[in-house]
Order: sequence, then structure tokens, then C-alpha cells
Amino acid sequence: MSTAAPVKLGVLISGEGTNLQAMIDAVARGELCADLRVVIANRAEAGGLRRAERARIPCEVISHRDFTTREDFDRALVRALQSHEVELVACAGFMRLLSPVMLRAFPNRILNIHPALCPAFPGVDAVRQALAYGARFTGCTVFFVTEGVDDGPVIIQAVVPILPEDDEASLAARIHAEEHRIYPYAIRLYQEGRLEVRGRKVLIRDYPPAASVALINPRP
Repeated sequence: MSTAAPVKLGVLISGEGTNLQAMIDAVARGELCADLRVVIANRAEAGGLRRAERARIPCEVISHRDFTTREDFDRALVRALQSHEVELVACAGFMRLLSPVMLRAFPNRILNIHPALCPAFPGVDAVRQALAYGARFTGCTVFFVTEGVDDGPVIIQAVVPILPEDDEASLAARIHAEEHRIYPYAIRLYQEGRLEVRGRKVLIRDYPPAASVALINPRP
């Protein structure tokens, strides 16, 4: 565990919050040094709010429907996050595009995760897109959020093979399992001060050894 101070983390959700739960669990196991300051949902019925309440994390609901513009909604998000002294923002199934209002308030301090190997299959239905395309591999990506759609500088990726018998549900389940592994790890890299954004690239200090063996599907 890093000796650096815990990262003050705010999490944005829209749904069940399984990646939020992965963060909560990683903190409980001592694998992630984070102070979960607030969980904000744009939907009052988001199941992730119950997860936050069980973990005694402060929660807020800020509905995007209460605002005329995306920018006004984001200003409300910024006020709420700043009121909890949030340093790093993690989007975890947050189904809203962020405007420059948020990006200026938290430059290179907003993370997101996408169920594909970015830049492949951006936007919604990434798992369905990969199956329809006939790809042999897909996976998930944690990245720094920019103004584009799922196109920010990549921090970490996990590769998931697509099996002949896969349907959307089975493939999504295996991707989600990897999401729950790599998202807390990406936050940990930030908390340890090991990430530096240079243009499109994220440099990682003390880059861990990586396997040099190619992945092949189907295997010969």
C-alpha cells in the first residue's frame, strides 16, 4: 500500500454501481488507498446509491432533468464535488456526457471505464458492437475523460477473448469481471502519483513488467 495520502474520490453513477462496489471492496481489502467522499447519481432509483449507503458514503441525487443545459447540470455536479473536497472523479456507469464545465474544474482528474478496447466500439452497446463485428478480442479500458466519446488518454486495458458460444450477456459478464479488477488499480496508480498525461499518452512511473507473448484467438 502506498504511503501517499488517500485520494479524495467522488464517484458518479447512473445504475447498479458494480464498479463502485469494486472500489469499496478494494478499499476494504487494503488494495486501494482512497477516501470515498461522495457518490452522486443522476437517477434517484440508481441501485448504486444503496451500495454507498451500506458503506456509509455520503450520497446525493442530482437529476439532469432538472436542468435546461448540460453545462448547468455539470455546474451543479462541480459544486457538489467541490463541497466534498473531491480530488479525483470516477465515472462508474454514469450515462451522461460531461461538458467542458466539468473538464475545466477537474483537468486530467476524471476517469471513466468503457467495455471495449478503446478506440474500438465507442458509445453505447459496445459489447453488442464487438459481437456484431466478429471481433476475436474485446475488453475494457480505463481512461482520462476528454470532450470526445470514449477517446481520452488510456491508462489501463484488459483483453477478453470472444468465444464462439458467447452472447451479449456472457461476454458482458466476463468484461465486467475485468472492469472490477482494473478500475481500482487505475485509481491506485493515480493515488500513488504514478500517472503523467502527455498528449494522447499516459506515462506510468515504475511501469510493471508486462508479458510479451501475443494473444491469439483462435489459438493455432
